[in-house]
Amino acid sequence: MNVLVAGATGYLGRFLCAEYTRRGHHVTALVRETARAEALADLSIEAEATRPDTLKGIMNGMDLVVSSLGITRQADGLGYREVDFQANLNLLREAEAAGVKRFAYVHVLNADAMSGVPLVDAKTAFVDALQASDMAATVIAPTGYFSDMGEILAMARKGRVWLFGDGAQRLNPIHGGDLAVAVADATDAERGWAEIGGPDVMSQDEIARAAFAAIGTTPRITHLPDALRRAALTVLPVLPRRLSGPARFFLTALGLDMVAPRFGTRHLADHFATLAAEAAHQPPEARK
Repeated sequence: MNVLVAGATGYLGRFLCAEYTRRGHHVTALVRETARAEALADLSIEAEATRPDTLKGIMNGMDLVVSSLGITRQADGLGYREVDFQANLNLLREAEAAGVKRFAYVHVLNADAMSGVPLVDAKTAFVDALQASDMAATVIAPTGYFSDMGEILAMARKGRVWLFGDGAQRLNPIHGGDLAVAVADATDAERGWAEIGGPDVMSQDEIARAAFAAIGTTPRITHLPDALRRAALTVLPVLPRRLSGPARFFLTALGLDMVAPRFGTRHLADHFATLAAEAAHQPPEARK
């Protein structure tokens, strides 16, 4: 099977390329700069998904397109509507024109509960377009990535973790490698929708304690009134988009349980321990 992975140089995209390659498929990585592609896939194609003219013909002969394309931290002036919605829509339209058999998209869990958050609204708008298409579709809704949990470990290294509310909200984030397996399983099985989480359901408080355990220090956790989180959400829309966009998503998600069916073998506590061990071998200035 010929598979094209969009967003191939991102956290999840690299694992997707590796997993589909492991399964014996011919993988093409869609990248903005081939210099960043290294040995990601059998073939790398340089194109700008925000510019449909650069996509012409690149999907000819493809059986499956898998997109993890999106932005969480805006750095190049493009917004969620331009990337998470329009760029993915450009990919879908080119896939339709090329006769691709299936389009898979990595969404977000609990999107309905986060309506009004620009990032989620853009993703949801694309999912609506994908499901309205005649093309077979697979939508994967993960809880969150291990990479997102790095913020907790970073706070623990500084001596204190700050949480909103009582820290009881539960989540089971998933490692990118495990999620890539789940995505490939879902497309192999031709599933229409799959909600995926990691193997460990933990409260925010438990995640903070796991971070302190990894660095071997006594837990120091401060619980801020949840009213502060809610107040911040009312103020954020007036701030510059590059600041307010990611913050609105993360602060909204922090107020929800983000739990999906358990999958995978990689544990967050082990991930924290690995990161802590790697940091211990770095010079002090690199740990900041």
